[in-house]
Amino acid sequence: MRLKTNAVIAFLGAALLCGCGAPSSDAEIASETDAASGAAGTTSRGPKPQLGLMTSLPLYWPIDADFGALASGEAGVPSQRGAFEATHELVLLDTLSPIAGMTADDAETDPLAKLDYLAVIQPRVLTPADNVALDKWVRAGGQLLLVLDPLLDGHYPLPLGDPRRPVEAALIPPVLARWGLELRFDETQERRVGAFDLRGIDIPMALSGELREIAGTGADCELVGGGVMARCQLGEGRLTVLADAEAFKDMGDPHRANDNTHQHGGEPHKSTAQTPVIQALVGFAFETK
Repeated sequence: MRLKTNAVIAFLGAALLCGCGAPSSDAEIASETDAASGAAGTTSRGPKPQLGLMTSLPLYWPIDADFGALASGEAGVPSQRGAFEATHELVLLDTLSPIAGMTADDAETDPLAKLDYLAVIQPRVLTPADNVALDKWVRAGGQLLLVLDPLLDGHYPLPLGDPRRPVEAALIPPVLARWGLELRFDETQERRVGAFDLRGIDIPMALSGELREIAGTGADCELVGGGVMARCQLGEGRLTVLADAEAFKDMGDPHRANDNTHQHGGEPHKSTAQTPVIQALVGFAFETK
């Protein structure tokens, strides 16, 4: 079952779970989408696989969109959303576990049942049922991109307590340890924007966590970027965990660390375009096994 409608309703009720960054013009989104589609070997008009998306970040709707803008379709489309939609049809989720029917006679609905791909990016609290459902889904063949930022580095024009405000410190779901991984965070690290190379694309990072395999768990993982990212085989499925959400922030945010100048190997370089960065991560997480 698609839960896009539920997510919109949640926003209109002032409890939006999926928001977005600064909106881009239609022309900019179309240009980025066509470029990313070509790089991925697809076309923007062709059929696209569905990708479930659960996030507290403003990736789908503008963070400051109001009822009128949403109702009229004038809310705009964030560049991050355009990057995802270049190759996938997004399905917004506000839960991962089965949903009970409206009556005792109605069957429950599994939001993951028809999905092969799932991105959970800086989520709000995952319930015990969500942890169980996620573990079962991946082991059965699902492919997951899980992004957990221990200390989100960004500026969002919302007061503390606003339900639209992104989660600033990711809560580590217990299922991560079950998968044989632990996430550590060095609170003394320098506050600056760095990058690691992923197949020729610089993936930005700032105040990152570090992923490590837990000894004795038999985890089958490949660590990338010095442990900022891990890709693991789990049963019939695969999970990719990224301990930093910098790649999903608005690249034009003036509050980004180090004045938007990335550091890579101690040398400054220009800011990486949003679409290629997201597409590189999506391609790495969801490539054909």
